[in-house]
Amino acid sequence: QLQFVESGGGLVQPGGSLRLSCAASGATFDLYSIGWFRQAPGKEHEGVSCISSSDGSTDYADSVKGRFTISRDNAKNTVYLQMNSLKHGNEAVYYCATSTIVGCSLVARDFGSWGQGAQVAVSS
Repeated sequence: QLQFVESGGGLVQPGGSLRLSCAASGATFDLYSIGWFRQAPGKEHEGVSCISSSDGSTDYADSVKGRFTISRDNAKNTVYLQMNSLKHGNEAVYYCATSTIVGCSLVARDFGSWGQGAQVAVSS
């Protein structure tokens, strides 16, 4: 079972960029599809992006397509989320997690082994 540590969160102005990292340990990282989710105060987990283990294919929520990019470096056991053109409404705690199904999903119940999260704030 994988354990995750997210990093790279912070405060950014609207239009700015952040790169989140999700460093994994504890199992064979490259066997797992990995997802990024976010949770704003008082809201449910929202699927942001996913990258598969098999062919590196990716999926994105419509709200982030064209602005966010997910990638993985299996040699470093790390998944990244490059977030560009950040705007109000993107503020949340961002989590990475392991897919428990074959392939990718943006549905929280399809994931386990959640990290502790990285806070992202957008403010001018």
